[in-house]
Amino acid sequence: MRAVVEKICNGRILVIGDLLLDRYLSGTTSRISPEAPVPIVRVDNTIERIGGAGNVAANASTLGASVSLVGQVGDDADGAQVEKISRGLGIECGLVKSAGYSTIVKTRVVSQGQQMLRIDFEQSPGRGESNKVHAEFSGHLQNCDVVVISDYGKGSVGEVEKLINEARALGRFIIVDPKGVEFSKYRGVNLLTPNLKEFEAVVGDCSSDEVLIAKAKGMLSKLAIGAILVTKGPLGMVLVEENSHLTVAAEAKEVFDVTGAGDTVCGVLAAFISAGSNIRNAVAYANKAAGIVVGRFGAATLTLEEIRKFDILSEAKTGILEVAELKNIVDDSKAKSDTIVMTNGCFDILHRGHIGYLSDAKKLGDRLIVAVNSNLSVSRLKGPHRPINDLEARMEVLAALKSVDWVVSFSEDTPEALIAEILPDVLVKGGDYVATEIAGSEHVIAAGGKVEVLGFHEGFSSTDILNKLGEDE
Repeated sequence: MRAVVEKICNGRILVIGDLLLDRYLSGTTSRISPEAPVPIVRVDNTIERIGGAGNVAANASTLGASVSLVGQVGDDADGAQVEKISRGLGIECGLVKSAGYSTIVKTRVVSQGQQMLRIDFEQSPGRGESNKVHAEFSGHLQNCDVVVISDYGKGSVGEVEKLINEARALGRFIIVDPKGVEFSKYRGVNLLTPNLKEFEAVVGDCSSDEVLIAKAKGMLSKLAIGAILVTKGPLGMVLVEENSHLTVAAEAKEVFDVTGAGDTVCGVLAAFISAGSNIRNAVAYANKAAGIVVGRFGAATLTLEEIRKFDILSEAKTGILEVAELKNIVDDSKAKSDTIVMTNGCFDILHRGHIGYLSDAKKLGDRLIVAVNSNLSVSRLKGPHRPINDLEARMEVLAALKSVDWVVSFSEDTPEALIAEILPDVLVKGGDYVATEIAGSEHVIAAGGKVEVLGFHEGFSSTDILNKLGEDE
């Protein structure tokens, strides 16, 4: 994913939705008011941040993406502050300033890190203003790859269906953070991101992830939605696609303030998808980002440098992997100019000769992949009494070797299809093969890689070991 992270700066995102100003009044509390049994907070600091759709835009912008923000504010000092903060973050503004409307403001009183009180100032926008918001949306739609509709249910978004249809007509990837129980208006979007409470308000109680997944798949089919990501706070997230699902554990080590965590998820998703990431990888990063911001004060954001430090799909990960995950990690390593070496075999009875061979193979590059025949594949090649050790055992032993970075299995008689997908820089085989006759060699050579044949270490063989044990292959 490193390559995708570095492309975030090329991403173009349009965020539309309800805008508000988050104001934090913080100070000390040392006594109770003589007027009523409430604490007195002596305010010594005021912080203002953009909230709602503005927080989504802020999260994407601080990661380096080019972001346009469309929404409604009042023609007042608070509206001017929303615009000032947005522009200060490098966000292009398409704000409708309405004389008959007051900017939504949420004021929180905080002392010693504890929120004491929240005061909301808000009113519903006029119908005519939503038309102006739509016009701003249309004007910015040409210059984006991803559209985020952040629906807080305040009314400024207007007719969501029209926004979605217009964005779909231009082939934009559409993410919607929904509100209310009428999800039918979000028909045809690429990704819907309700929290668990919002999702259950529409589909009913989800007593388990299995129930949630089944109901989400029903919604996908009914509303022609590409994917649904249900966020579950401390219980993590569940991504549901048409033919698959992904359950992600929460990453938060300490929860300080959950304000805006959902906005962070949407902002990070938009940033990664606009940079070319698939949804699954974007979700992994969004989950990690949410785990960080809930440990911070208020509607927080995080930087690209923090993203780079994430231990998700990283090149440092080693061990037994699925093909899709291995492919992502290999791509990251190649982006770092690492030389990827790949070999394969049954490795049924691992001995000193194997250890030496794998050590020699690792010396040909920076990272070594070992592809291992499945149990059925070994039986077809070696006979019905093989393997001696099952696939899981063979892979675990290989993964424990210092010379081996990644272990993956394949079920075919040869790893040609796997090699064609991974495309290592160096393909290695032991024995007396002719390089061009090695399975997968043509794919590696065509991609600019090379094929190496290494000699076996004399005096060691699985057959000899089996014979000593009184067995014959």
